[in-house]
Amino acid sequence: MKIALPNVGNMINPHFGTSKSFVIVSVDNGKINNAEEISTAALAHQHEGLADLLVKNGVSVVIAGGIGGGAIAGLENCNLKVIKGAAGEYKMVIEEYLKGNLKDKNVVCNHHCEH
Repeated sequence: MKIALPNVGNMINPHFGTSKSFVIVSVDNGKINNAEEISTAALAHQHEGLADLLVKNGVSVVIAGGIGGGAIAGLENCNLKVIKGAAGEYKMVIEEYLKGNLKDKNVVCNHHCEH
């Protein structure tokens, strides 16, 4: 399984739409196997393009902080599972997800360009 998280360094970016990169983490047998960072600079605010990029990288789950409805729709239209409202260091968030402790907080942003 591959999980993507918008990041700023080792932390989850709380503003999905401003993310310049994502960490894609490979998980095998409940353990983090590999993590790589990919740039999204060329895809700013292109939700379907971002979803396609994640799908091409084998992602099946996206864990985000605050995220807008357009981004959620773009990701879900590509059959990606979206978990909203996460915060903190991405490795700790993934570990909580793998333990079954990370719940979707339904954090949906309804503003645009207010960051």
